Amino acid sequence: MCGRYVLTQAHAKSLLAQLGVRLEAHPGRVPPPSRYNIPPGGPVLAVRAQAEKSNPLGYALPRPAPEPSPEPAREIAWLNWGLLPTWVGPDTRPVTNARAESLADKPTFRRAYQSRRCLIPASGFYEWQVVGRTRRPWLFRLREDQSFAFAGLWETYLSPGGQLVESCAVITTAANTLMQPVHHRMPAMLVDAAAWSAWLDPQITSAATLAPLLRPLSPDALSATAVSPRVNQTRNDDPACLDPASDTDTDGDRFVNGSAKVAKDAPTADDGGAAQLTLGL
Repeated sequence: MCGRYVLTQAHAKSLLAQLGVRLEAHPGRVPPPSRYNIPPGGPVLAVRAQAEKSNPLGYALPRPAPEPSPEPAREIAWLNWGLLPTWVGPDTRPVTNARAESLADKPTFRRAYQSRRCLIPASGFYEWQVVGRTRRPWLFRLREDQSFAFAGLWETYLSPGGQLVESCAVITTAANTLMQPVHHRMPAMLVDAAAWSAWLDPQITSAATLAPLLRPLSPDALSATAVSPRVNQTRNDDPACLDPASDTDTDGDRFVNGSAKVAKDAPTADDGGAAQLTLGL
């Protein structure tokens, strides 16, 4: 699952440069200011393949074949986080996450999976571990503190009032062994140029080719840190959200120096979980 994430201005600028996006084409909005607690429901920065011409609902129109190029052109888009397919009714609830295992089958995602994929730049993401009646936030980042991108889908919805709304969903996959003691799902993370290119390539439409990109990232590539409950409130959106949890924020029999011991009722190695959770080391 992915319901909150972080994107610093430095990481946004770095990733956009690596993707070959021209910042001068988007004055005033790119790179965006740093955000430390981005929730669903608002506009988020995304990168997608650029179509020379499209109709209002986002489907490419016939046009002369372009000259061959090593990379399709890419563009920045600000998409509402919460996907609404073109065919939904006015009371449909937006979809924040899309399960990788069902993208090729579910009508909500099938067309977008084939032709409307995007990258959502990120610096890290939060997940909450349920311990008794308490939900404890954890911050997951690449170990080298590098930028990465969530694999995403986008759609365009025509509202009853005639407004075009571009929206997106973050794709999730099964949790890796680092994530499992906290949650059974994690976002699909794309971390290198080859994966970015394949995901954005409009010529690639086969699920057999796309599905391997959505496998869980290696646990060795990630770090995790128990952070302050300050992040629980979406109104808090500042660097203090990244502060490690204090002793008063944690339970000593489960958390030690930013790491977590396996709880008595947590999964064990025998039933598919981890015998010990070593986060943030």
